[in-house]
Amino acid sequence: MKNLRICLVDDDKDDRETFQDAFNELNSNNVLMTFKNGLEAIDYLNAIEDVPDIIFLDLNMPIMGGLETLREIRKNERYKLLSVVIYSTSSSEKDIEETLVAGANIYITKPTNYRVLKDMLTKVMKMNWQYHTSELDKDTFVFAI
Repeated sequence: MKNLRICLVDDDKDDRETFQDAFNELNSNNVLMTFKNGLEAIDYLNAIEDVPDIIFLDLNMPIMGGLETLREIRKNERYKLLSVVIYSTSSSEKDIEETLVAGANIYITKPTNYRVLKDMLTKVMKMNWQYHTSELDKDTFVFAI
């Protein structure tokens, strides 16, 4: 299994640090990069040669929110294989529907429990994305932790 390059885009410093801590505890050889908003992430994506494997996007962020960032990513053919995980405190049907239509791969409501966060990260990193994206519907879109 290849090492994954993963991005987290979240304006909440505590959420970024908790995610980073959980990620580090998994002792994987995967790489995590973090960004404070969608604009930082888009600038990074446009500046690098190798596209990351997975990007976790918070929805509610200043400057460029998650939905806007998702739409920017999906406009660019270069990012067609980039798996996008919406990672939000919101569990609103409207947010879920909008991000599904805009091209996200899965929707995860942020876990409030650290162990659950680590379990979710493990599952997401082991996911067969090719299968998951080809069989996408609303039932498989919302990721149950």
